[in-house]
Amino acid sequence: MGGPWDYTNAAALIRYTVIRGYQIHGWELGNELSGSGVGTRIGADQYAADVIALKKVVDDIYRSNPSKPLILAPGGFFDPAWFTKLIVRTRPNLLNAITHHIYNLGPGRDTHLIGKILDPSTLDGMIGTFSNLQGILKSAGTSTVAWVGEAGGAYNSGRHLVTDAFVFSFWYLDQLGMSAKYDTKSYCRQSLIGGNYGLLNTTTFQPNPDYYSALLWHRLMGTKVLATKFSGTNKIRSYAHCARNSTGITLLLINLSGNTTTQVSVATQGAVAAHKHSARKHIGRKFRHVHVHDHAHGFAGSAVAAGAMRDEYHLTPKDGNLQSQVMLLNGKALATDPAGNIPRLEAVKVNAAQPIAVAPYSIVFTRISHFNVPACS
Repeated sequence: MGGPWDYTNAAALIRYTVIRGYQIHGWELGNELSGSGVGTRIGADQYAADVIALKKVVDDIYRSNPSKPLILAPGGFFDPAWFTKLIVRTRPNLLNAITHHIYNLGPGRDTHLIGKILDPSTLDGMIGTFSNLQGILKSAGTSTVAWVGEAGGAYNSGRHLVTDAFVFSFWYLDQLGMSAKYDTKSYCRQSLIGGNYGLLNTTTFQPNPDYYSALLWHRLMGTKVLATKFSGTNKIRSYAHCARNSTGITLLLINLSGNTTTQVSVATQGAVAAHKHSARKHIGRKFRHVHVHDHAHGFAGSAVAAGAMRDEYHLTPKDGNLQSQVMLLNGKALATDPAGNIPRLEAVKVNAAQPIAVAPYSIVFTRISHFNVPACS
């Protein structure tokens, strides 16, 4: 496709929302037209011109408003050359967020989706996208930030009892951790309700497991991301952030193995180096160390004071069935009450000197308030 965007109808819609007093967070231009496109495409040069036109429309309509909505684009699949050109043509501040879509598991009709979700190499396949986009933005001299504008994992509405079941939280939480690691600022899930990948059941409106996973992420994981290295099996996925509304850190551990309970110990890189001999002795006992360090602020010790406790949130499927739509938190089923209220998401207190036991096919959030990382001070 070619030619400039006719923004007449869009401008009328934007003007209407202002007249009605609607609070709009952002206006996004287009849907899946980047790179080779889906069905059709628009070249990056033309797209950049159209983004600039959208910004002019928004600036004009909101000229008397104290704040303006964000300008977002292109809402398509990542193509390095195409995205680079769009970023360069709109720098330094014409585009607030560059948005891309993620459906890396393929079509929902695929009968091998669960195998893909549990395969570390499939999950790692998205590292290139997040890393490349981060690099492009860093080198471009722009204020534009990266968003995942739409992600449902498996396209064509996902698959019932997979993308709306417990097993999908392995993919979803890994995506949240990985995207944050590469400086993605927002992650928009497809969808709140609709298809087989909604956070809510389309018939009962009850939360699906991923709703509770997202809620725990929001409540426990702060916005400062810590570099995390896991020494051990590739079936454990690990991410660490400064804790939200608390001192210390929150660690997310995902066990893709259905056979092994992994005992995880936590230390900063400096502490690990100091106890290298001790760490070697633990390997045969399946003890593992997550080394959490902060590039900007160096390393800190991680001595545990006598009597220190940590909060643990263990997520497992009902009856051990990965395709269950009921998630257990510390062994208790999560469900709304008759009035529709979300249940309390309560941690179990564990002696901080003990390793974290990550059961087969489980997810653990651990908030360690005494863990000293300068970036989190």
